[in-house]
Amino acid sequence: MSVIDDSLVVSTTEQTLAGAAVDRKRGKQATPKERGVISVADRRRPAVRVWMWVIQILIFVGLIVAGLGPLVWSAKASVSGSQAIISNPMGIFFTPNQWGNFATAWNGAQIGLDLGNTAFLAVGSTIATLFVSGTGAYLLSVLRPKWGPILNGAILATLFLPGIISLVPLYLTILKLPVIGVSLQNTFWAVWLPAGASAFNVIVLKNFFDSIPRELIEAAKIDGAGPIRVLTTVVLPLSRPIIGVVALLTVVASWKDYLWPMLVLTDPKLQPVSVALPTLAKGPTPFAVQMAAVFLTVIIPVVLFVVFQKQFLRGVGTAGGVKG
Repeated sequence: MSVIDDSLVVSTTEQTLAGAAVDRKRGKQATPKERGVISVADRRRPAVRVWMWVIQILIFVGLIVAGLGPLVWSAKASVSGSQAIISNPMGIFFTPNQWGNFATAWNGAQIGLDLGNTAFLAVGSTIATLFVSGTGAYLLSVLRPKWGPILNGAILATLFLPGIISLVPLYLTILKLPVIGVSLQNTFWAVWLPAGASAFNVIVLKNFFDSIPRELIEAAKIDGAGPIRVLTTVVLPLSRPIIGVVALLTVVASWKDYLWPMLVLTDPKLQPVSVALPTLAKGPTPFAVQMAAVFLTVIIPVVLFVVFQKQFLRGVGTAGGVKG
């Protein structure tokens, strides 16, 4: 009889515990989680909902105006008259368009040549950055020599130095290269080579290379692949997202760089558009033509980001790991 009573007590206890677990589960499902400073009960009130929608719409409109407003205004100013821009800047939206400003800026102000120099510098800087940073990150992450930690520490130490500190030594180096004594001033190499030595990009690529499974690299080595083949057939194909991010960031940084190209490229025929625009503003060029040149300069990086935004966002999202 006692055995039967014990079994009944055990079964009753199990049923009670199971029922409590179900009740807790139902309670968690029935009670939604708090998502902010406003409670769930307040969110259900009609007045609170209306005010939340109004605030969200106002914030959204403000972001659009702050983000697209300057670009839209510069686009309209580029096809407006100089007098209209100066006398009534916000009234240019009601003035007739003057599409000839683009032709004058492209040919008369030679903004086309400056944009070509800028694109050439950006492409060269990107190639130099990917080559130097990629091989450096591969050395530290995959090859891992004995002196790798020392090199890694030295690279990290350079991140704490402001770039302006190395400006004078780097400029003196460009004027007269050590050992060979050749000057790189007024050559595109003076911009390409310093752009390749980016400690930040080395760290970014190294962290991504570290996330690649070592089993894949060891399997490639067992199959007889050397260091170069491992890099080209295993590491680089898996690192395309982060390589795209580094390339896009390098292009944008090179496109807007002003101080260093101004120092090393004193020949107007070699200067990028970032250096040519201030010079253009000092001359007799009409203000409307200057605005057309500014819009042509700004719209190209915007178009590049719009075209490659999926690759950029995918690369940022997968920067911490490798997709399976």
